[in-house]
Amino acid sequence: MIESSTPAMKGEKTKYRLAAAMKECMKTTPVDAITVRQITERCGVTRQTFYRNFLDKYDLINWYFDKLLARSFEHMGRGTMVLDSLEKKFTYIQEEKAFFAAAFRYDRQNSLREHDFKLILAFYENLIREKSGRPASPEIHFLLEMYCQGSITMTVKWVLGGMDLTPSQFAGLLVRAMPAALRDLFLELHLLS
Repeated sequence: MIESSTPAMKGEKTKYRLAAAMKECMKTTPVDAITVRQITERCGVTRQTFYRNFLDKYDLINWYFDKLLARSFEHMGRGTMVLDSLEKKFTYIQEEKAFFAAAFRYDRQNSLREHDFKLILAFYENLIREKSGRPASPEIHFLLEMYCQGSITMTVKWVLGGMDLTPSQFAGLLVRAMPAALRDLFLELHLLS
């Protein structure tokens, strides 16, 4: 039997090929200087194919990050704790350090920093809603927002070489840095080990 790939599978393959081309470009060129033409030429696809899949190069970076985040957080709340999920996230980031270092250096509109903040804030708020049956209180939302902003800042510092820590050590520090009320809530919801 001959297997045929579905359009969705083909689209995913194309997106991963474009991500690989972007990663190659990032080895020699700052993100803001990379052009869509460079990405498509390296990948061997047309600009039209690129724009069928992504809005711009930052959308491509954020899509690739989403794939990484989904892999690290997919089991959280179903047995895997916050610490374990963070360790996986930072292990994936470390494995792709050149890519993420280049991506985190860019901090303007549609940046990975901004995207990561929005994703993790929404993730924690949804997790609290799922586990408790109610949305986060205004106080918890404030603490989550502050914590997520701080964790992004420290992640960027870690990725750019400002800290000599393993993914496990870094994840442990982030968990210990949680505000007490947030840590207590996560313990109550059985999200911390």
